[in-house]
Amino acid sequence: MNIKVTGIIRTCHEQPGCIAASLKADNLTQMDTKVSMDSVETTIEGQKIRSIIASVDDYIMNLAIAEDICSFVSH
Repeated sequence: MNIKVTGIIRTCHEQPGCIAASLKADNLTQMDTKVSMDSVETTIEGQKIRSIIASVDDYIMNLAIAEDICSFVSH
């Protein structure tokens, strides 16, 4: 039996374009990041829950770094 898991992480930012551009560089093939108004939306898909959890964990770390970078370059 094949299982497909899909989830969307949506976060609001003052500079969503900067955040999304920073995140896209590290996206895996099963990830898609886009800007939607004042937020960044990343869709993550997969068949193995452990891989998805690891991808989400990495994504959250990258998101924190992207926020720091975008905040720094805007000042």
